[in-house]
Amino acid sequence: MATSFSNRPVEWPTIAVIVTVYLVLGLLLAYHAMLPWWVIMPIGAYAAALHVSLQHEVLHGHPTRNRWLNEALVFVTPTMWLPYHRYRETHLVHHNDAYLTDPHKDPESYYLLPEEWASMPGIKRGLYTMNQTLAGRMVMGPAISIFRFWGPELRDCLAGDRAKIQSWAIFAVALFVTTTIVHWFGMPLWKYVVLVAYPGIALALVRSFCEHQAAEKVEHRTIIVEASPFWSLLFLNNNLHVAHHERPAMAWYRLPALYRAERQAMITRNNGYLMRGYSEIFRRYFFKAKEPVPYPEVRWLKP
Repeated sequence: MATSFSNRPVEWPTIAVIVTVYLVLGLLLAYHAMLPWWVIMPIGAYAAALHVSLQHEVLHGHPTRNRWLNEALVFVTPTMWLPYHRYRETHLVHHNDAYLTDPHKDPESYYLLPEEWASMPGIKRGLYTMNQTLAGRMVMGPAISIFRFWGPELRDCLAGDRAKIQSWAIFAVALFVTTTIVHWFGMPLWKYVVLVAYPGIALALVRSFCEHQAAEKVEHRTIIVEASPFWSLLFLNNNLHVAHHERPAMAWYRLPALYRAERQAMITRNNGYLMRGYSEIFRRYFFKAKEPVPYPEVRWLKP
């Protein structure tokens, strides 16, 4: 599914968020020696996770008409784990809604096919099961996501996949720029990873935790989370995920108005898959698995 670039003007709210994220991260790096970890971690993690949301906004064609300028605006990688161009490619495949949650065809599916699950060692099964709790997703999820994504990518690069090699080469430059900035400010890299990058990924994974569910009807697979301003800003209103999937090219700051205008219709279409804020998700699933890891109904899968 391609994202179209319209002849819209520059989207200044998005530019403002980008500038603010870099300003906040720069101030944290500049004054890291004077700040306690319990100040650096929540602020740094929030800014890093917000940068992930900004990359998501950019891959959908925002905030200017120029794709290369947009990508330059989010080129650095505060979370240090996902090559932007591979993210763009896999996420646009994810937007083929007919295959949402399909373990074969949805790159962002957290499910495994029953035969894959049956052949998996017990220890690995335990880790995947824990990853289906919100606590597990936030604590182990970043590491699981990195290993699960990087492994096949590395194999493809070693096999000579030129497109992936190029994407990872660009990512290596972005990593070099990020680590150089961290070093220039005098912050130890391990401290940055522990206090900013890793918890930033953990916060970003809160959004995707309940984003989709296995359901026979495609329309029932995508959630709506009526979130507080704290979470809505962090995820750039992508918590209104039905609205985003229905209008993927719409700017983040326009989604709430669309949702207010069509709220009841959207809730009806997704069969009431609705959460009254992320506090509800934390209460329900912090220590309880949201769903089993094996995909429940293989017959749903499209050939």
